[in-house]
Amino acid sequence: MGGTSTANGTSPIPVIDFDRFLHGSSEEKKATAKQVDDAFHNVGFVYIKNHGIPQEQVDKCFDWSAKFFALPTEKKMLCPHPPGGSHHRGYSGMDVEKVSQNIYDRDEIDKIRTAIPDTKESFESGSVSDSYQPNIWPPPDVIPGFQPFMESFYLRCAALVHDVLRCLATALGMDPEALSDTHSEDLFQLRLLHYPSVPAKVLKEKERTRISAHSDFGTITLLFQDKVGGLEVEDQCHPGQFKPAPPVEGTCLVNIGDLMERWTNGRWKSTVHRVGEPPIIDGDMCMPRYSIPFFSVANLDTIIDALPGCWDEVSNPKKHETVTAGGYVQMRMEALY
Repeated sequence: MGGTSTANGTSPIPVIDFDRFLHGSSEEKKATAKQVDDAFHNVGFVYIKNHGIPQEQVDKCFDWSAKFFALPTEKKMLCPHPPGGSHHRGYSGMDVEKVSQNIYDRDEIDKIRTAIPDTKESFESGSVSDSYQPNIWPPPDVIPGFQPFMESFYLRCAALVHDVLRCLATALGMDPEALSDTHSEDLFQLRLLHYPSVPAKVLKEKERTRISAHSDFGTITLLFQDKVGGLEVEDQCHPGQFKPAPPVEGTCLVNIGDLMERWTNGRWKSTVHRVGEPPIIDGDMCMPRYSIPFFSVANLDTIIDALPGCWDEVSNPKKHETVTAGGYVQMRMEALY
């Protein structure tokens, strides 16, 4: 079994063989957890390979995503995302969402959204048992087979989230189920994203963005990318400088969210990232891009306070006030819509 490698010469993100944690000996599990621990401390991101989700299922998910976004707008609007951020399910059209970083004033958010909109559309779904945010699906006859596949793929991703949480608990010297148990309600979000082809000029001149620089606000995020790429991760040693996080075949990119950074008192980094300028086609048009992030958050009543081993009164005091997972996420969601 392999260990750690790097994605390429320009990316600082390591590639780790996750099979060593899933099926290895106790020592291999601990060694893999240490590698993941180091990656999240130094970069905030890690590519994992041999993670248990077959590549053919990932490819099928991209195929379904392309089919859905190719539907006429009036068909997609049969499953509309409700206004605001309290029910984050269904279809959101172009320019509806604007990702921002540490901006919560409604007037300021509206100004940014108007001045530099995010040029993308999305579809959100979650657990079939999520009573907080019920799913909003297109009618079955509009895109037959879409809902059952997405429900199946959601379960695969949820299982991987729990495996990663077990790895993180192992890295902290906790009971392997400690963090997984705090996510027992599976309040996760499977997101399909489509960035259409637009004139490259509007991106280069900052008239529009694909996704602005931001950090995720849950605990951990899984990300599957198409071959187009475009994701860029901020260099923690040089704020404001971004390096490519290119697609690596057969891997899932995993990153830390703000809640997990708070929970570990800064041990793991919720690194700022963005989608930059894509390759150019047809002279002046950028290539369309698809991606599939899977966001996780702890059960809403979970108290987010510095975990044991991540702080002490003398040399590493607690950096954040205590919050609940639900209260923090809702505050961040309201800033998006």
